[in-house]
Amino acid sequence: MERLQKVIAASGVASRRKAEELILAKKVMVNGEVVSELGVKVSEKDEVVVNGVKINREEKVYYLLNKPRGVITSTNDEKGRSTVVSLINDEKRIYPVGRLDYDTTGALILTNDGEFANMMMHPSNNIDKVYVAKIKGILLPSEIMALKNGVLLDGVKTSKAKVKVKKVDKESNTSIVEITIHEGKNHQVKRMFEAVDKEVLKLKRERIAFLDLRGLNSGEYRKLSHKEVSKLYVLAK
Repeated sequence: MERLQKVIAASGVASRRKAEELILAKKVMVNGEVVSELGVKVSEKDEVVVNGVKINREEKVYYLLNKPRGVITSTNDEKGRSTVVSLINDEKRIYPVGRLDYDTTGALILTNDGEFANMMMHPSNNIDKVYVAKIKGILLPSEIMALKNGVLLDGVKTSKAKVKVKKVDKESNTSIVEITIHEGKNHQVKRMFEAVDKEVLKLKRERIAFLDLRGLNSGEYRKLSHKEVSKLYVLAK
């Protein structure tokens, strides 16, 4: 038995908080009866209807994908380009947790668990995302410090980051830099480097929390274990 709002959130229909609002607004029915109080629990056999639509309570799945370059982080694309969902052999309605740019590669989680996805993407979570960037130019100590302390993006300062210069090639005037953030602003890593006048030539997300890409070639994926999913829940909360 699970709380009704958790079941609704897990279906991807709404966040848990929004699910609670829908229950209080009498927009939820269980086995044909309107529910208007929080605290109700339901089993897998119970029929749950939200705003007149029966929710899908299929088995929850969680995948880690090594996203290739040139693939859209979306469930579909009007231009007919390949999407991350099309790379995974699963008939369930899965979707990416967060996004990576078209030309960015690396670690990406996909799931059909709405509550898990909302939790992982919430700005307040403390889940590290580790990127390795090839940039044009060589970072000055002052620029490294600026990235570490946070830079302004759209008038808002980014949270503190970890920055490590892994390699410098003076001949080609390029650098390989590892940067760790726990936010998920749009194009954040590229824009952070732009804020210190550095262009990102290549970008790869190497790790999400403790999940790395060992054993996964570009385009390959694997299922997350129950233990890994539980650990991500603990970290995000």
